[in-house]
Amino acid sequence: MAESLDWIIIALSLAISLGIGWWAARSTKNNPESFFLAGRSMPWWLLGISMVATTFAADTPTLIADLVRQDGVAANWLWWGFIFSGMLTTFMFARRWRRSGLLTDVEFYELRYGGKRGEFLRGFRALYLGLVFNVIVIAWVSLAAIKIFAIMLGLEPWQTVLIGAGVTMVYSAIGGLRSVLLVDLFQFSLAMIGSVAATYYVLNMDAIGGLDGLFSHEAVKEKMNIFPKDRKTWITLFIIPFALQWWSAYYPGSEQGGGGYVAQRMMAAKDEKNAGWASLLFNVAHYALRPWPWILIALASIIVFPTVESIGEAFPNFDKGKLGHDVAYPAMIAQLPTGLKGVVLASLIAAYISTLSTQVNVGASYLSQDFWHRFIQPNSSQKSQVMTGRFATVIVLAAGSLLALTLTNAKQIFEITLSIGAGTGLVYLLRWLWWRVNAWSEIAAMIGAFVATYLFGSKGLLPFLDPFGWNAAVGDWGYAAIVATTTAIWLVATFLTQAESEETLTRFAKRTSPPGESWNRFHPSEDQGPSMGCELLQVFLGSTAIISALLTTGYTLYGEVIPAVGLLLLTLVSGFATFKVSRMSGDHPK
Repeated sequence: MAESLDWIIIALSLAISLGIGWWAARSTKNNPESFFLAGRSMPWWLLGISMVATTFAADTPTLIADLVRQDGVAANWLWWGFIFSGMLTTFMFARRWRRSGLLTDVEFYELRYGGKRGEFLRGFRALYLGLVFNVIVIAWVSLAAIKIFAIMLGLEPWQTVLIGAGVTMVYSAIGGLRSVLLVDLFQFSLAMIGSVAATYYVLNMDAIGGLDGLFSHEAVKEKMNIFPKDRKTWITLFIIPFALQWWSAYYPGSEQGGGGYVAQRMMAAKDEKNAGWASLLFNVAHYALRPWPWILIALASIIVFPTVESIGEAFPNFDKGKLGHDVAYPAMIAQLPTGLKGVVLASLIAAYISTLSTQVNVGASYLSQDFWHRFIQPNSSQKSQVMTGRFATVIVLAAGSLLALTLTNAKQIFEITLSIGAGTGLVYLLRWLWWRVNAWSEIAAMIGAFVATYLFGSKGLLPFLDPFGWNAAVGDWGYAAIVATTTAIWLVATFLTQAESEETLTRFAKRTSPPGESWNRFHPSEDQGPSMGCELLQVFLGSTAIISALLTTGYTLYGEVIPAVGLLLLTLVSGFATFKVSRMSGDHPK
């Protein structure tokens, strides 16, 4: 349990966050562009750090602990595979989001599609993302915070969400995105310090005995493999993420073609080049910089708490209904000494609040701009739009916090989120690349994903899924079956319905200069910037550099010199090549 010094550190970090947010709010003007996009004047480094801070939620280390303890280090390929989606956004779509001049990514629907169908998609997605998906994400990260602070601080669930929501609401509702960005900078710095310091202490615990002691333990050896060990895990943990998942599954922060808070940050950049480099910084830090401290603590937890039951025995007052492998992370943090424990707790609170602030700001933009202002009060003043945004901030935050009180397992939510979005990612990607995609394509994809998930189940996560036992029939390829079904449904709908009008497609092409020669029939390509081939080359080289850097760190920690050196050389060569291609194409920030 935390002691007085820990509480002082926590209180100080919260006061600094509130102070920064309040100070930044002074520069926020009373108009939607200032409140939701910080006046489109932000530099790439601040936007990139903010994206990383948003994904550095309290649920991330607990999710990784769950993955590693159950399926080993190799289970992280479930999310590492999204690097390709991130690199496509960086080199192909970031500048186009900035060029679009949109206020929200949901507004994209009326730019890309025409008529009532475009209007329907904008309104429906505003409500779905604002009131359903964003609320689930808020509940997801709040669940992790509930578990962490129940063990570390002895807080009741309602106390955790009240503190997190209260602090977030103050600066998010007052200062908008500008406050969120500047507070993210402080919170990310604190979160990284806490993560590294906690890892250093845990590794040097007597029970662990440093890296040598950790990696020589028999129980840990079984979980150390960076790549899957057998055919079944190769399919589920590596082949499906790399062959299917990255382009097919809609997942927050890794949206195909960009979307959500990533698109918001890119549209808030001061120019197109800053938008691209913000996305690049985000992906480098997200995949190559942060994972290994969490992985090491997860491996160490196997020694200290070999079973879920042992965690429950160590913390008898913890709610047994929420007990799982994900609780191993806060259980390990509880071993830290006073002072350091306060720093780490403050960093986890910072990570929690950072994600909350982003999600409520994005969700509020959907509800106020893409639903209320667009369809209910189209003639409302800019001041009224900002007030509506502040009110929506409170609604989204309250709904997510209340939902968090009913949830039990973060990994379960992660897998269900992937399943219900399976197959939809391709249409979100191709709407940029293929002019034939129309509004019916997206409508069919959304419906198809729910139907396919219901028919093929989701690994038995929910009792009402897989009513005919088809998931059991396809075995490890259940996810692939969902993707294939969803894709077939939306492709059939695409070819059975008319393409968008030439007027709509020309408007979109002129506004964004989408990649690919197929769009030349609607708008000449001379203003596209780098060719599509050049952009794809950067995607390949950039992905190679980041994954190589990630693996270099891992093999270095494992003491495997030859693969570490080889991967380091690959990192340097591919990273240098990415930079050279980027410079040759003129794609670098001012």
